[in-house]
Amino acid sequence: ASTVDLAALFIFSLFGFVGTLSHEARETFLSAIVGEGRAEWLDKGRRKCLILWHRIQDWADIILKFVRENGLEDSVMTVEEIRSGTESLGTELEGIDRTILMRALKLLENKGKLALFKGTSADDEGVKFSV
Repeated sequence: ASTVDLAALFIFSLFGFVGTLSHEARETFLSAIVGEGRAEWLDKGRRKCLILWHRIQDWADIILKFVRENGLEDSVMTVEEIRSGTESLGTELEGIDRTILMRALKLLENKGKLALFKGTSADDEGVKFSV
């Protein structure tokens, strides 16, 4: 995932569009990929956008597959273990952006697949799977 500042949208410079697209055209492009679930606005002014490698629902599916493949049903893990634990090494979850991981976990929590709990610090945040 990448955070993109609309004013300095790097992706357009990759394709030689620097200076040729108006702010409105860039916003229209990003609005289209937001509509497809491939990005999310980070601010109300629509100036910063989070570009997603996978949709949040796809990340949620990857997490569920990870849980099942590693026999973690009804287990408890810290959020950090999901990102960098032994089980996640070599998987798509290794090093996942924390913001994206938390959004996918919250989606799964809303579906009753897990419960999130807070610790005394961000490193202590945990997940109780109930898949």
